Amino acid sequence: MFAAESGLRGDPRLKGISEAIRVVPNFPKPGIMFQDITAVVSNPKVFKDTVDIFVDRYRDMGISVVAGVEARGFIFAPAIALAIGAKFIPLRKPGKLPGEVISELYELEYGNDCLEMHLGAVQRGERALVIDDIVATGGTLSAAIRLLERAGAEVVECACVIGLREVEGRRRLDGKPLYILVEPRQDSSHIWPTAVDEMDKRFTYLGVAFLDTQFLFALFL
Repeated sequence: MFAAESGLRGDPRLKGISEAIRVVPNFPKPGIMFQDITAVVSNPKVFKDTVDIFVDRYRDMGISVVAGVEARGFIFAPAIALAIGAKFIPLRKPGKLPGEVISELYELEYGNDCLEMHLGAVQRGERALVIDDIVATGGTLSAAIRLLERAGAEVVECACVIGLREVEGRRRLDGKPLYILVEPRQDSSHIWPTAVDEMDKRFTYLGVAFLDTQFLFALFL
């Protein structure tokens, strides 16, 4: 579900967030239109508006855990957790957490990846929210859900700043709701000055294939 479809249609904060996203052509490799959120978080008002929208949605849902997915989920999740009185739990790539961890493997188009969480970070019955910056296929979010549920948590929802309207990932989240603020930028009004080559409509990056007739974007981990 997009924020505009859940009571925020016409909200100027969404327009400001969308306009702040910077499109960087051919990064990190040729043919990719990278959706750069550093321009969002470097603008104090837009950053606050982004966090506030999530806080307004989740403050009364009884959430006690906000899990942020490495790496850019770490930017938003702690602020949301503080505002709603929940704890922040980092979900990290292998070898980044000290101490005993539990792990969840997940498949990419051409290989595997893994998320880890500290053992005991989540208690049975806690209500959890999963935060990331962008959703493409939903594989990472699905792994985060499984990891939290194995620890006994109840995953209430997943939320991202950016996502495709027809994102395949909605069908891969085990029935969990997905809340997205804005769609990826498609226009060139906020593109870094660089040559944009004619690109194929299909590319594979980080083992994930994307198909779209209007734009391409990548999740850069």
